[in-house]
Amino acid sequence: MNSSDLRTSFLEFFESKGHTIVPSASLLPTSPNLLFTNAGMNQFVPYFLGERVPVHRRIADTQKCIRAGGKHNDLEDVGFDSYHHTFFEMLGNWSLGDYFKAEALRWSWELLTQVWGMPKERLYVTVYDPAPGAPAEFDHEAWEIWAEILSADGLDPHLHIKKNPDCFWMMGDTGPCGPCSEMHLDTTEANDTNGALVDANSPYCMELWNNVFIQFNALEDGSFVPLKERHVDTGLGFERVAGIMATSKGFSNYSLPPSNYDSDLFTDLFDFLSGLCDHRYQQTIPDDRDHMNEVETKDCAFRVLADHARTLCCAIADGILPGNEGRNYVLRRILRRGVLWANRLNLRAGSLEKLVGPVVEKLGPVFPELSQQVDVIERVIASEEAAFERTIDRGLVMLDRLTDEASSEISGKDAFTLYDTHGFPLDLTQMVARERELTVDTEGFSQEMEQQRERARAGQKRIAVTVVDSDTDAKGSTRFVGYEADHLSNVEARITDIVYDRDKIFLVTDRTPFYAELGGQIGDRGSATVEGRELRISNTVYDVGGRCLHELASAPEIGSDWKPRSASISLSVDEGRRREIQRHHTATHVLHWALREVLGRHVRQAGSLVSQSRLRFDFSHFEQPSANQMREIETLANERAIENAGVTWFEVPFHEKPDDSLAFFGDKYGDIVRVVDIGGWSRELCGGTHVTATGEIGLIKVVGESAIAAGIRRIEAVVGATSLQLVEENFGLVQRFAQRLSCSVSELDQRFGNLLQQKGNLEKEIRGFRKKDVTELANLLATRASNRSGIPWMAKSVNLPDPGEMRNLAVQLSRKFDEHVIILGGVFKGKVNVLALCSEKAIASGFQAGNLVREITQRLGGNGGGKPDFAMGGGPDAGNLDAVLEDI
Repeated sequence: MNSSDLRTSFLEFFESKGHTIVPSASLLPTSPNLLFTNAGMNQFVPYFLGERVPVHRRIADTQKCIRAGGKHNDLEDVGFDSYHHTFFEMLGNWSLGDYFKAEALRWSWELLTQVWGMPKERLYVTVYDPAPGAPAEFDHEAWEIWAEILSADGLDPHLHIKKNPDCFWMMGDTGPCGPCSEMHLDTTEANDTNGALVDANSPYCMELWNNVFIQFNALEDGSFVPLKERHVDTGLGFERVAGIMATSKGFSNYSLPPSNYDSDLFTDLFDFLSGLCDHRYQQTIPDDRDHMNEVETKDCAFRVLADHARTLCCAIADGILPGNEGRNYVLRRILRRGVLWANRLNLRAGSLEKLVGPVVEKLGPVFPELSQQVDVIERVIASEEAAFERTIDRGLVMLDRLTDEASSEISGKDAFTLYDTHGFPLDLTQMVARERELTVDTEGFSQEMEQQRERARAGQKRIAVTVVDSDTDAKGSTRFVGYEADHLSNVEARITDIVYDRDKIFLVTDRTPFYAELGGQIGDRGSATVEGRELRISNTVYDVGGRCLHELASAPEIGSDWKPRSASISLSVDEGRRREIQRHHTATHVLHWALREVLGRHVRQAGSLVSQSRLRFDFSHFEQPSANQMREIETLANERAIENAGVTWFEVPFHEKPDDSLAFFGDKYGDIVRVVDIGGWSRELCGGTHVTATGEIGLIKVVGESAIAAGIRRIEAVVGATSLQLVEENFGLVQRFAQRLSCSVSELDQRFGNLLQQKGNLEKEIRGFRKKDVTELANLLATRASNRSGIPWMAKSVNLPDPGEMRNLAVQLSRKFDEHVIILGGVFKGKVNVLALCSEKAIASGFQAGNLVREITQRLGGNGGGKPDFAMGGGPDAGNLDAVLEDI
């Protein structure tokens, strides 16, 4: 049974038990506190919490997982042993308020022993046995179920059931939790340990499967109370089972140590790697990672490359790109670690990109997004590899120098320079240092990193309204009623609070048509009428309690002690400004759609700004879009705008949102979400305000595209009145150019081409004249050279167009003498430039160019220097140049 058969067998088994097979969730988690999806249960947490009602009560799947960075970080160990991975699949079956312990344990035993044929006598299970003082009780129910199962198969429950105080799963300090039961396989050749290796961190007795029984709710006081609904959450390590099955030849031969890397999930990749280098995988595992022989090093490299290639392909297919922060930086570390290990195999640049094909061939049938995104995956990895290769040589040269100079430790400052300048993560520096029996000052590295963060924080400018009100929750949040155009004027409300912040006054109301700044959309402006007095509102923001704060523009006139006699207020939004904001906001959705159509489905929103005069949209992408791609993006966006498609919005429970709704920005969405639908071809979760039809947007004109961080780009555009104004201004400018050149607009391109060609010809002719002038000047100056100690000597000021001409003159002069000291000075744009050339005999006679230039420039109020044979410098004292040169 190969890996594909094994996976299919698991899913078909649980499908026969009434489970619905669901696809893997994305590696980009919905939980804000996770870097990656790192367990099969991640996507089902809302059901455990009771936040959503499940569509299916019984579910089975294979879940893509990455454990690299954060709480679960296996990156440092990958390659050095036979079982660690950054990417792995977790097979799981789930009961969401349906079956419980009896079914879960019986089915897991049935699958392992009857379907897959694992030897029963080699299997051991665990049950929860609390430590003294633990609030939960011994799991008698699981013990009795296991005892019945094992006894029926002729096994001694007291030998094959192990009690474990750690067999209790908790999502956090509080919340859903419960006991669990693990299943372990003894792979020792003699099988005579009697379960002594269970939970003993032995590679010969691996945990295969964990059945978690979510039946309690942990409270803040440390107590547990039963849940209304009980759930089953299981996870089986796919790579572990596949590896053991392959190593033991179908559970029949235990003479070799088990290895996850023995299954075809990896051996197919190893075979491909062998075709790229002069090594075949030999299954060696180092006893000491700090002292590996050549074969162990190359086998380790094979494991690293196979694992990291799988991680990169699956992450990029889910839209996670290498970058400088968070999960993106972790992915970049993985890629660069792979590149360095590829160097151990003497593989040529671009080797990681070559592994994309074999990975997609192996995993694409299970995870179709890999096949759909294969071109993007290859381009991202190729781009990252090329960028790293450009710095790796310089970094390795520096690292070699540091390790040669260091007696026992690389300083934290040097390690940080490698990281900051050459892109070497700390763990890579540690890896090289370890091989050379050195340590790295990690504490000093952390101090350097913190100092950099402090510099970054000091350079930031923050302007924020800070409101601290202990009664915020009691006074309640503000209800927004301003989505519809007929709810923007004379909206009656009640003032619930007045907030004073320095010299500003904010009105808080129970309801408002004013949109408060949120999600990139700026806040509304307008007016408020209180007791017959009209007040201008200059901005609208939210405070931490969800209250809407209306900033009064006339706060200084009102006074810090102003309070109205009545709580009644009438609110009116500046509708013209709001319409322009809405045009730009809807245009961001249209551009987002166009970007994904042209650049690929990996494009994800990474930030935005929507104002009345422009939009800014940040998105994930790995390279600069070409000019043709940008034209296509703009064309597609305008075609959609001209269609005048309807723009609608509706609210639904989060779990009932349409499957194609985009929710990318890492927001924590509530139970009810607002979906903005544009013509059926764009659906995004969005709380902002929009036009009712795309025709209201007007012309979408892209005015800029740039990189703002590694893997993050920014597109800027204008629409509506702003784009009309831009077109009018540019059209008028073109017309004026045509008039000045006495031609039509259609002839401008050719006319400018002719002018540029004429300019180039004239500059070439001028350079010829200058070269002739410099040659003649060199001939003249050569006749005026003096002689000192038998060496031709010259120190002259010259009048030339630029310093380049002066250097050219010095070179021509040096060719006229076998030996020489040549010093030239000139004034260019009010500043003095000085240079000196000295021949070998001149240097031997004590004349050094660096010393001469240093002395001259210091006397001119500047500085300079260089090598003995050539030096340059400058100074501000132009009026004293001739006197200093004559004196020298």
